Amino acid sequence: MSQIDVHAILANLPLFNEISPEEINRIALGARELHLSRGDRLFHGGDASHGFYIVVYGQVKLAFTSTKGVEKVMKLVGPGHSFGEAVMFLDKPYPLSAHVLADSLLLHISKTVVYEEIARDPAFCRKMLAGLSMRLHGLVQDVESYSLHSSTQRVIGYLLQHETANPVAGKAPHIRLTASKTIIASRLNITPETFSRILHDLSATGLISVEGKDITIQDIEKLRNYG
Repeated sequence: MSQIDVHAILANLPLFNEISPEEINRIALGARELHLSRGDRLFHGGDASHGFYIVVYGQVKLAFTSTKGVEKVMKLVGPGHSFGEAVMFLDKPYPLSAHVLADSLLLHISKTVVYEEIARDPAFCRKMLAGLSMRLHGLVQDVESYSLHSSTQRVIGYLLQHETANPVAGKAPHIRLTASKTIIASRLNITPETFSRILHDLSATGLISVEGKDITIQDIEKLRNYG
């Protein structure tokens, strides 16, 4: 692939933290570029899995729809992150659907090349398990957040997790919402109305300011201790 450095992308993936350069090279041979446009559906729930995906740029929403037709967003996947590994190993169909939220470039890593690497060296499996364990730890933290934290604490946690320090000296940290408020609210397990109300309340207290999709944190220490 001439447009991107597949080896570097794989090497920086948390899943492959302990993988050797030689193993990375062999996995790269099973990588395929996917150029997708905003609004595209990558796969439906129930589709067969033939590998896993890495987001090079763009954003992908993983979600399922309840029997009542309500969509629940499980994860928003951005650049440098992967998804679909667990389903690949389970050899079961996808339980979720994947929608592209912005023009994106993904890498698809073939299940065949991963299995060949495991057969070549069983230690490779142990290394991948370490990466998957980190993912599981993150899911447990999500469940803990939904169960123990208030709606306001969840929104504040989201803002603090996504804040980016402004490179201009003296400027306040800011967040650019990369998905709609409806999608972010679903991810936080709250309603869009609750999400908007909490942003309004935080703005009224002077902790943040909101202008469209741009949010500026006026007092990050007070925000951390609020709610």
